[in-house]
Amino acid sequence: MAFCSSCGAPVEGRFCAKCGAPAGPAPAGTAPGGPSPVGPPPGGAVASGLEDNVAGALCYLIGFITGILFLVLEPYNKRPFVRFHAMQSVLFSAGWIALSIALSIVLLILGGAVHLWFIFLPIRMLIGLLGFVLWLYCMYKAYNREWYQLPIVGPIAAKQAGGQ
Repeated sequence: MAFCSSCGAPVEGRFCAKCGAPAGPAPAGTAPGGPSPVGPPPGGAVASGLEDNVAGALCYLIGFITGILFLVLEPYNKRPFVRFHAMQSVLFSAGWIALSIALSIVLLILGGAVHLWFIFLPIRMLIGLLGFVLWLYCMYKAYNREWYQLPIVGPIAAKQAGGQ
């Protein structure tokens, strides 16, 4: 078994698991126990998971589905920033789906009864476009590490997440 020339810990592979020094003989120009010109092995970011801003933005990706996933996944459900955006994503998505269904029913009834569907259809499309832009804006704000609260669901999400 090989031992690290820097800290003396057993080494299995090319790098020491304790200090990150390369296994084998010390590179030329460095003293044993000194700093190594070679960094730790790649893959450190995978062990620690996603950063909060990326996880917060991904909470909105597929609406309430990704919001629920980030509320359930272990390392992320303990981070207030990610919990807030996941809860806001769930509430925004549920509210948006309910609003969409209600608008569709109302516009179908009014459009069929009054025969003004050519007026109600562009209004419905404009409301859909506004929801899409708001969804993108929430992702943008989460990626920029901002605690942006939507008008109605934001305070509820902040209270549930225990955030700011």
